[in-house]
Amino acid sequence: MLSSAFRRNAVRLSGQGRIILLTLLSPGASVYASDFTDPAPPAVTKVPEAAVVPEPVIFEGLTFHAAPKPLSPDAVTAEWPRFLGPTDNAKTPETHLLDRFPEGGLKKVWEMEKGNSYTSPVIVDGRLVTFNRFDDEEVVQCLDPETGRQFWAHRYPVVYSDRYGFSNGPRASAVIEEGRVFTLGVTSILTCLDLATGTRLWQRNLSSEFERASYFFGHGCCPIAHDGKIIVPLGTSDQLSVAAFDQISGKLVWGTKHEWQASYASPVVATLQGEERLLVFAGDDSEPPVGGLLCIDLETGVLHDAFPWRPDKYESVNGSTPVAVGEDRIFLSSSYGKGSVLLHLTPELKWEEVWRAPDFGLHWTTPLLLDGHLYGFQGRNEPDAWLAAYEVTTGKEAWRADPDWTVPTGTGRDYKMKYLRGSLLQADGRTYALGELGSFGILKLTPAGLEEGDRTQLFLARSTWSLPVIHRGLLYIAQHEDDMEGNAPRLICYDLRK
Repeated sequence: MLSSAFRRNAVRLSGQGRIILLTLLSPGASVYASDFTDPAPPAVTKVPEAAVVPEPVIFEGLTFHAAPKPLSPDAVTAEWPRFLGPTDNAKTPETHLLDRFPEGGLKKVWEMEKGNSYTSPVIVDGRLVTFNRFDDEEVVQCLDPETGRQFWAHRYPVVYSDRYGFSNGPRASAVIEEGRVFTLGVTSILTCLDLATGTRLWQRNLSSEFERASYFFGHGCCPIAHDGKIIVPLGTSDQLSVAAFDQISGKLVWGTKHEWQASYASPVVATLQGEERLLVFAGDDSEPPVGGLLCIDLETGVLHDAFPWRPDKYESVNGSTPVAVGEDRIFLSSSYGKGSVLLHLTPELKWEEVWRAPDFGLHWTTPLLLDGHLYGFQGRNEPDAWLAAYEVTTGKEAWRADPDWTVPTGTGRDYKMKYLRGSLLQADGRTYALGELGSFGILKLTPAGLEEGDRTQLFLARSTWSLPVIHRGLLYIAQHEDDMEGNAPRLICYDLRK
């Protein structure tokens, strides 16, 4: 077996704009060779030495309500560099958070009109970055997390109209890594910005540079930053399935050759068989529908194995991010009647199936792993969604629950409410649940069942599909559509400090 050092050296054999991979896999695997040419290495701009870090200012569309409670000196806090949080699994070590909501609901700190998108904010080094579309531009804004004031904004034109009538804004949240901000727009525009000043360091239009395959809903997976690379699930006519670009130069470092194209699930890194591996859950617009889980070498882009997992319906997609659930095991889930599967990566770096759960199909949300069980909201559409618990060892359903309640609408009629296809976030020893109509609850999830500790209605609006963000005891919620009170899409900061 080749050493890690040899494999690292093998990928460096590159010519002008050309990446040549020639390496060996683990014992029993075959030689892999791939040759992808970088069609348009971007021009790189350096941050001027005299560049001034801007001060945060009030901007149009920002409303400040009230300062939050002081943060406890004993509180544990964590950065939020990517949309699934610091560990890519919808968990954060934050503490000293509310376990009951105040009378009248959570208090707003600030809110802003956010334009169109399905993104969440990311927060690092006292900078919150949000990515949305306003009119005919995609806009990256850098804000003060506690006041909402803006440090800088970067914008560029975009032309996109969703063929199914959904939002025309970006789907992928920004990524922050080593003082750089990376965004992937709905039309495959990949941008690198300086976090401190907002300087555009480089930008690539992947849709025009490569022969891109078509998408149902635009380019929607979040890139991942790792070891100096920004990795993007792609999908081209010459089967460039996954591409890694150098974070500093923007040049193509390696490419993984496979027929599957990017889905709406985001890639993650997990330690499998003693090494970190890249996991990409692929599958979008194709006839017949194809897709599944790719296991890839992070240094070289070498494909270890591909496990097919995709509904047989043409209009289906893969949207739920894979979850590491134990030693060398990965959980996958897809809706449209497909369900879930637990996979084990063997010492030969091949996927083998452990169990299937046909009734546990998550559409786009990420399940929580707690106490040897997976908890998540399954369901393709609003009416057929419920919360369920599955035992990791056996794949058997432990329980399912579908709590409901009524919410006054101010029109004389109460609205029957459920979490529907909700999102789960684990923090401070409890689970916070965000329903897709704006309900926010505090849950206790155990193998024995569900206990609801408290619940509040943040607003009443459809498509509340993005995972909540918690940072330094503040809660950030993206409202993606107009609410029943006439408020346009907003990013809202609430005080969750205990």
